[in-house]
Amino acid sequence: MPQAGTARQADCTAAPACRNTASLEDADAGLESGRAAKDPLHVSCIPPTSDDWDSRGAAPVAPDGVVTLRAGLLLGLAMLVFAAGSYAALRHGRPEPAMWPDAAAEPLGVGALGRIEPASGIRRLGQPGGTAVARLERLFVEAGDVVAEGALLAEFADTPQRDALAAHARAAVAEARANLDRVRAGGRPSEIAAQRARIAALAVQEELAQREAERTERLVPTGAAAAVVADRNRVAATRLAAERSQAEAELDTLLSSRPEDIALAEARIAAAEASLAKAAADADLARVRAPLAGTILRIIARPGEQVGTDGLLEIADVTCMDVVADVYETDLARLRIGLSAEIVVPGEEGRFVATLRDIGWTVRRQTQGNTDPVAAVDSRTVEVRLALDDAGSAALRRRSNMQVHVAIRP
Repeated sequence: MPQAGTARQADCTAAPACRNTASLEDADAGLESGRAAKDPLHVSCIPPTSDDWDSRGAAPVAPDGVVTLRAGLLLGLAMLVFAAGSYAALRHGRPEPAMWPDAAAEPLGVGALGRIEPASGIRRLGQPGGTAVARLERLFVEAGDVVAEGALLAEFADTPQRDALAAHARAAVAEARANLDRVRAGGRPSEIAAQRARIAALAVQEELAQREAERTERLVPTGAAAAVVADRNRVAATRLAAERSQAEAELDTLLSSRPEDIALAEARIAAAEASLAKAAADADLARVRAPLAGTILRIIARPGEQVGTDGLLEIADVTCMDVVADVYETDLARLRIGLSAEIVVPGEEGRFVATLRDIGWTVRRQTQGNTDPVAAVDSRTVEVRLALDDAGSAALRRRSNMQVHVAIRP
């Protein structure tokens, strides 16, 4: 009996398996033949029907080949998913190295510290050289005033004294010129007439003295006249003759101008004019005038104060602004006139455009202040100038001496 039961159970177990195998073969030959042709790993399995279950409700058992194929497919799929995840994790954790450009193909820019400055430079006007009094008397401008070239800005306390000396020199020049005119014109008619009358009187006196001298000389041998009297009369006659000759020479001078007299008068005029020029220059030193058309940036001294070494005021033309930068000497090879640059101003959102317009001629120590404690303060630099465009000049015309950052593009 046990053997019969076992045989019957084996028959029941084998029957569904056979039917399942037949069903798989029908499916592979039928509806799913197209998909199997496209995918050689595809396996179709039609689930068993209720007739395939045994009387005890046990599930049918698939053939060994089908089970092995399914397990291989699942294992391969799992390995594929694992490999894809590992590759994605590696790419996310270790990014690809960046491709750096070739330094020789793309030249580097130049960065530097700079300051804003008017293109004309800032002129500091102070005490004129050689002035004895440096006290400011009057001030005619204030900060922000726009002045023309040569405009009077201030006067010192010794201005009236210097003006008086200049006026005296002008009077001396006028006197010297009048003397030259008199010399060229000769004597006046009245002077000429008086001189001629004087000559005539001297001639009469000379003639009388000559006669008297001759008469006394004839009486000396007879003893009627002393020899002393004769000598006196002879000397008197000689003196009157000399006076007449002098008067005639003066008359000639009145009648015509001598070249040497004209030259002397002209020399006196030149000396007077030189004295006037010196006096006028001294008077101008007592005044401060604008050396250029521009804007008054700062007033340093006020009326009544002594003007020291700090000066009186500062003036500049702020219509055109520059940026003065210190570039390291090793970066000079990459600079040329006309390069564009960007200016970064602290507190400003945007950047300003500038153009390199001048490169200095000397190498010196860095002049721009730097708050970096490890900065190379003894670096050797060259001063360069960059011209701001119209918009930058208008926006930064009140930022003179402000420190900025400069980036010069190659």
